[in-house]
Amino acid sequence: MSNPVSKAVSEPALTPDLIASHGLKPDEYQRILEIIGREPTFTELGIFSAMWNEHCSYKSSKKWLRTLPTSGPQVICGPGENAGVVDIGDGQAVIFKMESHNHPSYIEPHQGAATGVGGILRDVFTMGARPIAAMNALSFGEPSHPKTSHLVKGVVEGIGAYGNAFGVPTVGGEVRFHRAYNGNCLVNAFAAGLADADKIFYSAASGVGMPVVYLGAKTGRDGVGGATMASAEFDDTIEEKRPTVQVGDPFTEKRLLEACLELMASGAVISIQDMGAAGLTCSAVEMGDKGGLGIRLQLDNVPQRETGMTAYEMMLSESQERMLMVLKPSMEAEARAIFVKWDLDFAIVGETIPEDRFLILHGNEIKADLPLSKLSSSAPEYDRPWVETPAAAPLGEVPAIAPIAGLRALIGSPTYAHKAWVWEQYDSQVGADTVVTPGLPAGVVRVHGTGKALAFTSDVTPRYVKANPVEGGKQAVAEAYRNLTAVGAKPLATTDNLNFGNPEKPEIMGQFVGAIKGIGAAVAALDMPIVSGNVSLYNETDGRAILPTPTIGAVGILSSLDEVIHGKPVAGDAAVLIGAAGAHLGQSAVLAEMFGIEAGDAPGVDLAAEKRHGEFVRAHRALIRACTDLGDGGLALAAFEMAEGACLGVTLESGEAGFLFGEDQARYLVATAKPDALIAAGKAAGVPVAVVGRFGGDKVVLGGEAAPVAELSVLYRSAFAKAVA
Repeated sequence: MSNPVSKAVSEPALTPDLIASHGLKPDEYQRILEIIGREPTFTELGIFSAMWNEHCSYKSSKKWLRTLPTSGPQVICGPGENAGVVDIGDGQAVIFKMESHNHPSYIEPHQGAATGVGGILRDVFTMGARPIAAMNALSFGEPSHPKTSHLVKGVVEGIGAYGNAFGVPTVGGEVRFHRAYNGNCLVNAFAAGLADADKIFYSAASGVGMPVVYLGAKTGRDGVGGATMASAEFDDTIEEKRPTVQVGDPFTEKRLLEACLELMASGAVISIQDMGAAGLTCSAVEMGDKGGLGIRLQLDNVPQRETGMTAYEMMLSESQERMLMVLKPSMEAEARAIFVKWDLDFAIVGETIPEDRFLILHGNEIKADLPLSKLSSSAPEYDRPWVETPAAAPLGEVPAIAPIAGLRALIGSPTYAHKAWVWEQYDSQVGADTVVTPGLPAGVVRVHGTGKALAFTSDVTPRYVKANPVEGGKQAVAEAYRNLTAVGAKPLATTDNLNFGNPEKPEIMGQFVGAIKGIGAAVAALDMPIVSGNVSLYNETDGRAILPTPTIGAVGILSSLDEVIHGKPVAGDAAVLIGAAGAHLGQSAVLAEMFGIEAGDAPGVDLAAEKRHGEFVRAHRALIRACTDLGDGGLALAAFEMAEGACLGVTLESGEAGFLFGEDQARYLVATAKPDALIAAGKAAGVPVAVVGRFGGDKVVLGGEAAPVAELSVLYRSAFAKAVA
């Protein structure tokens, strides 16, 4: 580049250590030198670092993400925008995405989790949608680990504080505990919103000389370098990373939502992008790159809440509640008035230019002058070496499992215990459209002003993915499919949050590749295309990786509220199993909780059976009073949860371990007063349907062993709070 770029005397020398601290490998830095033909300024180094890190560029995962099925007649917009857009009929669309805030939440759990919620909400409303539902999928270390209680309390408090104040119902999610997360918890946040299908807003800039406008809260120094931090492993310097965690304000975000929706309705918006990871840098570059334009920014005009901020700090700050917009020039006064009314900043900070340049001015100096297209679509892309995960050894002989003792081990574990301690801190009713609250397989929210409803769920079983990434990837999708089906919803589409360790290790990359293959096969077979998502890599501390955790968020539709299955069993109802009798104990929850055994293969997933059984449940909902899918803990845990929720006992006829605790897939447990009709329908459809027990009484009876429901209920409802106290 021939343009003079200011290199202030106060800027640090670009030493190998400084370059490495920006997450850039020597060959990547060499590539930068070749692109710009000179040494970068400190600000330019920061910009390349932000755009080329794993969190923003997907450089280790792009090759494999491209193999995922992302289209279908229901898909309006797949991956590549802020969130996915899916048609729900009647000129309406649901817009949704899931994203991680793992590293910040481990460093500072309250703000890390809160700003994770704030960020995913902005991804949704920047596309013109009003958020209607949120979920979260949380993974923590062992309850006995000294940090776990602090992390659980902080994360749950942060999610509740932000979502409740903003005014979005939290309708579902999951919480698990495992020693593999001791040094790196996972906080995956999901949000969904509604918009008119013909009024979706995209991020590609268009038109030369159009004003680039900064919207929302002021810029501070919080979160500087956050995206780069999120693309590295943890070590003993973790406390030094605390300043990279953003600070959120849900009340400002609520005002930003209302101002943005009002602005969009005015017709003033050409394109809009939220300022998330890498802040002003990423939002400006993505808008310019998608529109084939350059961007010139004048940083003196950026609203700042701290004095003496440098160009580097302003470009890399991840201060929350901010948007960047390309504006129709003729509507500047009207647009400004909207933001003044909502007491938010509105500042013209630049313009679109025809050249392929990212030009940053501060004072009278050029702080950066870079080819914009090289920052985003030309970021490095790697085909990382990978090795296939070896086949799991056979499970072998297992210890004897006394039925009631096995059930106690499960319901006394915080992973499987009742989660009211968590969801009671979330407002699941704000908006007054929530039909099914947390505690059932999926949350259900009415589509306001219509007879329709949407169902939301998230799921993954990480120990399956570790044992067999392909089957584990399939199972995560299949369980999400079953969760939606269990409340009567037809599955529509999915979003993924792929949490893994260091992709530079071939065995970790092999887990990732295997999981992608399984997810791809499942979403294709079950007609649930991936429309958005996030990849979170380098989830390791001192070289120890998390369990591979490819969380699947899924959305389903109910054409009428009459289709919702959310009843409770009544005394005398038959307990009916749809699907094969259980047998598979490999990687089962009962062995892990009773004996610490995590061995054997993951259960196989028959995708044709999953689809057939799901369609059967939805087609015969009139015969079903209550329904749950079978997953962790098998039939015994599912039957207990269903009975306990209705203050009833339940009797299961067999006490055989595989029958009670096997985790075979494609299965549902239903409560029905008409078992014969259901069995006859199953025969006609080629679906296994069998009575396995009965609801009623005040005891849980498993193959002849009995325990009072009231006693088991106390254990089930107190175990989580005790574990995190």
